[in-house]
Amino acid sequence: MTAPAPTIQALIFDFDGTILDTETLEFRRWEALYRQHGRELALRDWQQGVGTWDAFDPWLGLPDAVQVRRSEVHAELHDQITADITVSELRPGVLGVLEEARAVGLRLALATSSDKVWVSRWLEQHGLLGFFEVMATRYDVTQVKPSPELYTLAVTQLGLRPEQCLAIEDSFNGATAAAAAGVRVVVVPNEVTATQAFLPTWPRLEGFTTLADLLAAGEVELPS
Repeated sequence: MTAPAPTIQALIFDFDGTILDTETLEFRRWEALYRQHGRELALRDWQQGVGTWDAFDPWLGLPDAVQVRRSEVHAELHDQITADITVSELRPGVLGVLEEARAVGLRLALATSSDKVWVSRWLEQHGLLGFFEVMATRYDVTQVKPSPELYTLAVTQLGLRPEQCLAIEDSFNGATAAAAAGVRVVVVPNEVTATQAFLPTWPRLEGFTTLADLLAAGEVELPS
């Protein structure tokens, strides 16, 4: 006899690359900067830093001519990336999943290695700030992903147990963090993270469709 699927009470979303694909936009700008100076930015190197901080320093691959203008170049790059994100849309299907989740009474939380100001800015722009009752962000913990701290904090603030939650992630670092916290995870990669070597035990969807598809991938159910 097959054991019943566990029931969940909350979804815990990553933000960058999962709800809004800031990661691909940022990579493309850095890639263009490298090419301006006759260099190639390897995607596999960039992927090390996705979902975390300080795991990969893209400045190290740029020539001295850029290094001496680092502050100026960084400001220009930041403005370009911010402008790109400002006119970008949410990942296809994610809004529908969030609305479905809220409609059926699932609680929603964020666990992100980004800081609260950054995340809140984009959530507010897209009308999502009120969707999440818990936001575990960079400066709320001592270690960001792949440490489990962010997920452990989100679960604790929800007043739930890890097995009562389902995480939605786009990166290896993020999925590692969720799994280490004891939270089931479904990976929904973006253009930048699609080629990462995700563990076969992590269910994977190629995009957001419906809440039912997400729950089925995670092998969980809603409370009866």
